[in-house]
Amino acid sequence: MAGAHVGGGAGFGGHLADSARSMLADAHQALANSALTDAERVHELRKAFKRWRALLRLLAGPIGEPAEAMRREARELMRSLSGARDVQGALDAVDDLMRGESGLSPRTQQTIRSRLAALRDAAESACLTPEAHSAITAHLDRAGETLAAWPLADIDFAAVADALAVTYRRARQLTPDDWQDVDPAHLHELRRRVVEHRHQMELIEPLWPRVTKAWAEEAQRLRNQLGACQDLAVLATFLAPHRPLAPWRSRLTPLIAARHAAHLKSAARLAGRLFAEKPKAFRKRIAALWTARKRRKSANQDG
Repeated sequence: MAGAHVGGGAGFGGHLADSARSMLADAHQALANSALTDAERVHELRKAFKRWRALLRLLAGPIGEPAEAMRREARELMRSLSGARDVQGALDAVDDLMRGESGLSPRTQQTIRSRLAALRDAAESACLTPEAHSAITAHLDRAGETLAAWPLADIDFAAVADALAVTYRRARQLTPDDWQDVDPAHLHELRRRVVEHRHQMELIEPLWPRVTKAWAEEAQRLRNQLGACQDLAVLATFLAPHRPLAPWRSRLTPLIAARHAAHLKSAARLAGRLFAEKPKAFRKRIAALWTARKRRKSANQDG
C-alpha cells in the first residue's frame, strides 16, 4: 500500500477505501490459502486485522458508531486466536534470551523450545476451529458489503488528520514517566496504541513517502521493543510452579529481568523521539504534508 495512488480533490476517502479493500483481501487470502500452516494462517490473519482495526479506529470519527462496532467485533475475533500467539511470544522470548550468554546447554535450550512448541501447536489447533473460521469469514463478507455503503469518498483529509492526532495523543499519554517501574499491563496497552499509530501512519505514506515511511519505521522499532517486553512477560508466566518451564525458573528469571531492562531502555529512547511533539503540533505537521502535496500537484498541472 505504500505506493498506492491518492486520488485528487479535497477528500482522502478514495485512498482509504482502496486500503480497506486491500486489508480485507489479505485476510480472505490467509483463510483460503491451503499452503499455509495453522500457525502461518493465524499470523497472517492477525497482521491483516491489526491494519483493519487501525483503519476502523480512524474511521470512527467521520463514520461514527458503525465503524466502532465493526472494530470491536474484529477485536473479539482476534482475541479468540490469541492463545497460540501467547505461546509463540514465549518462544520468541526464549530466542531473544539465547542470543546472549545464557549459561544454558544446547540440550536444555532445545528442551525448553520443544515444550513451548508443543503447547503452541496444540493452541493453534484449538483456536482456529471451523466455527472461528466461519465467524471470521462472515465478518469479512459483512465488512466488504458495509464498505460499499459508507461514504468514504466524501471524507476530507482534515477528518483524517484529526483521527491521526487522537491516536497519537492516546499513545503519547501512555508513555510512562518511570520506565523501569512500569506495569506490564501498561506496557501492553502502550504497545497496542503504538501498533495502531504505526498502521494509521502507513495509510498516509503516499502523501510524502520519505517522511511518513521513516515515521512508521520508527514506530515499528518502538513496537518491536515493547513487543519483546511483552514476550518476556509471557515467558515468565511459564516459570510459575507446576508450569512447563518451572524447572528452569531460577536460571531463566535473572536472564528475563536483564533483557527486559535492556528493551525498556531502548523503548524509552525511541518513545522520547517519536512522541516529542505535542498532539497539536503533530496534527499541524500532518496537515502541512497534505497542503504541500496539493501544492506540488497544482504546480505540476500548471507546468
